[in-house]
Amino acid sequence: MRCGTLEVYLGNALMSLWKKLFDSSDKNRVDYYEEGLQLMGVGKYHEALTSFRLALRESPHDATVLQQIAITYTRIGMTDEAIKTYRAVLEKDPGASGAHYGIAFLMLKAGKPTDAMGHLRSFWNNHPSGPEAQRHITHARETLAQLASDVRSSEAL
Repeated sequence: MRCGTLEVYLGNALMSLWKKLFDSSDKNRVDYYEEGLQLMGVGKYHEALTSFRLALRESPHDATVLQQIAITYTRIGMTDEAIKTYRAVLEKDPGASGAHYGIAFLMLKAGKPTDAMGHLRSFWNNHPSGPEAQRHITHARETLAQLASDVRSSEAL
């Protein structure tokens, strides 16, 4: 190759790489959020966390991505990080029912039933709809009823 031809070839190769990495219109671009969901679905939580972090880099203010990161932290046992991340979600979107649901059960595990009740009530007041959400709604309702019963029992003493 002549020097000029090599420069054109390298220029085209670099431009192609640049477009693959940074051009949002490129069909070959990785959807890190979807990749993270797929990895979560097969139990590859650490890999999913990496994908969700990359998705968050692309959309730093996306509460949905943050919520998936919190769920992933919960699944790998990093509950302190999960709580911090759920709180970050709630700062961005105070009505995020999934974040209220997730943090409520982490609060229960941490021995903070009063905090858990507050988050379960927030979830209940703004819960999602649909058949997929029904088991979470039922679980929240039953847990809230049990916590309320526990409070009444302790007040009676």
